[in-house]
Amino acid sequence: MTIKMIAVGAHQISVKAIFGFTFMALMAGCSILPEPPVRADVYDFGPGPLQAPGPAASAPLPPIALAEVTATGLPEGSTALLYRLAYTNAQQLRPYTQARWSLPPAVLLHQAVRERLGQRRAVLSGDDGMAVLLERGRMPSVLRLELEEFSHVFGAPQASAGLVRVRAVLADASTAGETLVTQRVFVARRDAATPDAAGGAKALADAAAQVAEELAAWVEQSGR
Repeated sequence: MTIKMIAVGAHQISVKAIFGFTFMALMAGCSILPEPPVRADVYDFGPGPLQAPGPAASAPLPPIALAEVTATGLPEGSTALLYRLAYTNAQQLRPYTQARWSLPPAVLLHQAVRERLGQRRAVLSGDDGMAVLLERGRMPSVLRLELEEFSHVFGAPQASAGLVRVRAVLADASTAGETLVTQRVFVARRDAATPDAAGGAKALADAAAQVAEELAAWVEQSGR
């Protein structure tokens, strides 16, 4: 009887030990599981006007066709928020690892320019321009933009700015093709309030808004 009780007790101790070891192993396994990835902060150019603009004080301008913005100076289709450390190597573009744009910068710039031009005129796509040709016998002028620079540039560790450079071509379109009217390079630089991704994103959005404003004035001054 005593031997049987000793055997039962030993069995119970073994079960408890196995359970304890299993529990400790599970806890150890949980402790070495990888942490969930940190989600990147996503930026755009802001919500835009919070209410519809009132009627323009002056007569509307002629329609214009705005082509898709190309981005020869940036990785195609990338949404990375890029910066340069000009005080060490101004030629190297670096991405913020925990920040990105909601859309590629070329698309965001296209939206900003379209919104600004649309305050005084109809802004058409290529298909819309062809419809205008069929209805009125002539195509609208075409504005083509090439985004060459769109980065957060650090002149010093605590001093930085958003830099945007855009090459613009304005042409008149017809069934025979396009005729160059004028072209120009626009450069906007806006100081960043903070030396980080948030400060860079805001500075770049402000610089893009400045380019859109200057583009709209330039097109109007060109008689288009």
